[in-house]
Amino acid sequence: MPWRFGVQLLQAPLLLELLWPPASGVRGETWVDAAELAGRIADRGFHLIELNPDLQVVLPESFALPALRRLQDLKQARGLRYTVHLPLWTLDPSSPVEGIRRASVDVLVEAVFRLAPLEPEVYVLHGAGPLAAEFFTLPGLPGGPRLALMRRFQEQAARSIEELLRRTGLPSRSLALETIQFPLELTLELAEALDLSICFDTGHVISRQPGPVGFGEALARCLPRLAEVHLHDGDYRERPDGSVAWADHLPLGEGAVPVGELFRALEAHGFAGPVIFELSLDAAEASLAFLRQAGLAGSPFEV
Repeated sequence: MPWRFGVQLLQAPLLLELLWPPASGVRGETWVDAAELAGRIADRGFHLIELNPDLQVVLPESFALPALRRLQDLKQARGLRYTVHLPLWTLDPSSPVEGIRRASVDVLVEAVFRLAPLEPEVYVLHGAGPLAAEFFTLPGLPGGPRLALMRRFQEQAARSIEELLRRTGLPSRSLALETIQFPLELTLELAEALDLSICFDTGHVISRQPGPVGFGEALARCLPRLAEVHLHDGDYRERPDGSVAWADHLPLGEGAVPVGELFRALEAHGFAGPVIFELSLDAAEASLAFLRQAGLAGSPFEV
């Protein structure tokens, strides 16, 4: 089974090019939408695309009915396949503030219903929001109180996910919790309790956003429920003064992700799901070239 490489729809350089054509310097028409972006991405050779409904924040009509019809036409005419990264901008499904939590679920439910006709393979979800990440990384907070706070966010996230599944009727395994800036242990507990899948984000894990867990250990723990991989490079370094520098969303080869270890583990596990570059198109193409040169892209492989 070949590796199935894809790329995210949210491509800022391409979006800016379509909205503000360099030749004229005039703002583009409002018909620039998700289908327009998907078609341009397919022109570059990628036929597996992760749709980002967060695009509606800046382009409210980007996933309107005409765009959805054109995405369906592209799927049939050009053999495109889709996954979905459910909305996260301004949302917080783990919020202790009940009104915010409920509103976040409403937005997630609407996104599922809107995109369901495209038959996405996987729906990726950030189970915890920015407030949980802020407390998780708060300097000087002792381990006991930190864990107690994270448990509170986990409880709220569980409530939101249960409601999302109940209201949409999604099979639980079609929903993949991403390894984000939230304790890996609690993410895996959520997945186990609600029978969810996992999206393993390489750049997040190598930069220790889910906590100080080694890359190989984190991957091994995620493999039994793995439905999708977010592929990008990253790094984590401790400075001599004790401070930390980290980075993610780098082209492969520019960070510390052990790509050989990653693909050997995926192959041994028989993983056949989407591998999505969370990168610009140029960086995704450079990363594919890096994998080919290293003999890691597989033969054959699909994009």
